[in-house]
Formats: sequence, structure tokens, C-alpha cells
Amino acid sequence: MTDPAPGPGAKPADLATLVALRRVRDRIDREFASPLDVEALAAGAHMSAGHLSRQFKRAFGESPYSYLMTRRIERAMVLLRNSELSVTEICFEIGYSSLGTFSLRFAELVGVPPSEYRASGAETLPGMPPCIVKQISRPIRNREA
Repeated sequence: MTDPAPGPGAKPADLATLVALRRVRDRIDREFASPLDVEALAAGAHMSAGHLSRQFKRAFGESPYSYLMTRRIERAMVLLRNSELSVTEICFEIGYSSLGTFSLRFAELVGVPPSEYRASGAETLPGMPPCIVKQISRPIRNREA
């Protein structure tokens, strides 16, 4: 699916910024398990960290850091449902270096700790189409619910 064409008032600089932001988002999607920080992402996009954060939030509705954390938690949810890896192994697999931080962030975004999610979530999803599983299992921050 392609993105809609820019409006008649769009400026080339705006288009260049949007292209750079999409590249940053794609890099986060590809390298979510790597140690990424906003400064490194901004340097790759030839922007300051502050400018990247403001523009990213404006374009995608959340900060680059928040987007990265959401991607990591989404991947953890898949691994908790579909693998035999321990919660600790999953924590390190998705790029966290602290089990406590991972568990806290997971519970914050999903509403339950990882072990509880595994115990309750794995039973309700077999046989569902992947597109439905993705939609209903997407992490939502408590304040957004």
C-alpha cells in the first residue's frame, strides 16, 4: 500500500523530512533488538535529536523512543505466545538488558506481567487469523486505553 500523495501545498523540504522519518521508522522496525538511541537515529537522519523527536511525534503520533519500546514489546508478545523461551531469554532477545525494566515496561503497555500474559494469552489465540491476532494483541499504553 502506498502513502497518499502530498497535497498541493507540500514543500520539498517537508517531503524530504517525511522520507527521512520513514527511514528512521523502518530502521527501528529492522533493528529493534539493537541498542538504539534517539541521538544515533537522529545522526543517521542528519537531524538533531530534538528535531527528530518533534517531527517523528508529529508524523507518527509518538516519540521515536516510545515507538521502539512498542516494537520490542510487540515482539515479546509474539515470543511469549509462540516460543518456549523463558521470560529472561525473551527479555535479552528483544534488546533489553534488564529483566526488571522489561517486566515493568511490558506490564505498563500490556496491563499484565509477561509471565501472566503467557499463561493467559496463549490459550485464546490459536486458530485466529494473524491479522486479527496482530490487531487485538497490539500493546496499548494504559493512559491511551
